[in-house]
This record gives sequence, C-alpha cells and structure tokens, in this order.
Amino acid sequence: MPSFDVVSEVDMHEVSNAVDQANREVGTRFDFKGTDARFELKDSVVTMHAQVEFQLEQMLDMVRIKLARRGVDVACMKLEDVEVAGQRARQNVILRQGIDQALAKKIVKLIKDSKLKAQAAIQGEKIRVTGKKRDDLQAIIALLKDAKLEMPLQYENFRD
Repeated sequence: MPSFDVVSEVDMHEVSNAVDQANREVGTRFDFKGTDARFELKDSVVTMHAQVEFQLEQMLDMVRIKLARRGVDVACMKLEDVEVAGQRARQNVILRQGIDQALAKKIVKLIKDSKLKAQAAIQGEKIRVTGKKRDDLQAIIALLKDAKLEMPLQYENFRD
C-alpha cells in the first residue's frame, strides 16, 4: 500500500550558514559599528545580543531574510521575550522541530474528516499516512498544504 510520512524538520546546516551570514552582515553594517551585536547558535536556539531592543528587531529581520534565502521556513521560529539588563538586550529565537501531540491529533482529525480513503497513525514526532490509491495520498498532501497550521510540514518517504 502506498504511504508517506508527514514531518516538520529544519536543516540545521542551513541554519548555521544563515546565522554566520547574519553575523558577517552585523559586523559590516554602519549602524551596528562598535555595538558588539552578534548572533549565537546553540542546538536549535539562536540568541541575539545587542545594546537596545530596536537593534534586536533589525537583527531579527536580518536573520529571517537569511533563513528564507537558504530555504528554511521562518514559520518554525518562536520568539521569546526580550531580556534587557543594563546596557545589554538579548532575545532567544527557538527553531521548533517535530510535530507535537496536539498538532498531530489535529492533522489526523483533518485527514479523517476529509472522507478520503486513507489512515493516519502518529509515530513519535511524525505521522504515517497510508492509503490504497496514490491519488488519495496526493489529495491529502494538497489538503495539508491548504490547511493553515502553525508549523511548516514536509512530506517524505513517499512509497508506492
């Protein structure tokens, strides 16, 4: 039976390259001269350091553009609150990966409500969708692409 997996993953190599590019841009921009503004990437968290909150907003735009150009969906970004301490401001940007239980149940419910002949099973942080016809599975992919979900989804491991 044909099947495919629904996952939500971020290519961390591309994220690393985007953060490096953003660091280089911060170093060369005139409005950031002498401010010690920088990006740090640890695991799947990008930490932005600057002097004031306004600079953090500019840096956020920078990193969004760099990520988008490298093919990373910026919908996976979750912003935390800005922390201001003295002359320093800091903000964490979490890159979410994997499908959590609530979103997985919502996706399974969408598939079942579509009345297409396919079954969906939650397997950890991914969802396996199986059906009898390839056309039904392609219709489900189109359905999930049209649905406004809070996480970017990828469809992999499509087998006939």
